Amino acid sequence: MPRLLFHADPHGDFAPLLADIRRESPDAVILLGDYELDRPLDAVLGDLGVPVGWIHGNHDIEEDAYDFLFASDHPSLDGCVTRLGGQRIAGLGGVFKEKVWYPGKGEPAHASREERLAATGKGSRWRGGLPRRVRDAIWPSEWQALAEQSADILVLHEAPESHPNGFAALGDLARALGVHTVLHGHHHHDYEAQIPGGITVIGLAQAGSRVLDLPEGGLGT
Repeated sequence: MPRLLFHADPHGDFAPLLADIRRESPDAVILLGDYELDRPLDAVLGDLGVPVGWIHGNHDIEEDAYDFLFASDHPSLDGCVTRLGGQRIAGLGGVFKEKVWYPGKGEPAHASREERLAATGKGSRWRGGLPRRVRDAIWPSEWQALAEQSADILVLHEAPESHPNGFAALGDLARALGVHTVLHGHHHHDYEAQIPGGITVIGLAQAGSRVLDLPEGGLGT
């Protein structure tokens, strides 16, 4: 039975993660954002001997930290479904931002990265692309594209409606994907809850891990 280790919000302290990996011997490691890297992610992790996937958080867009993360050889899970440890893992990194999309506060200001870039003057672009301050945003177009797929687990930085500061739009995404479990970070709150659709939500503490032992191919196998 594959063993998956999920870890959130190290904020520069990777000792708990590395200790958890040594103790638990997982088949795959999934990281949920807010790394605040001061050197490349690959150098921090070293050769773990197991697959690693990650999503970004709102503290991962500072210039050096951004490069240390997004240049990693380990794949980003953001906006796609990836099989890791026998499970289909859907990922959505980042947070909701009023300058892009903040569910419950009117219509999105911009539906996609492309739309936002077209509205951005050259002087406000970062490295010729989107302003850095919106590179951690959740975009409606990417939410929709992910909702049209199927998965077993959804990993988020932002929280769904199970958390007092969460968003029903992310619960809707979990239901559209047909997942059995959602894991998120961001709020540094270790808890477990259920949301409509019979979906388990697990929130992780700062530098906190959760290990799941699940059947190959999902709970239905």
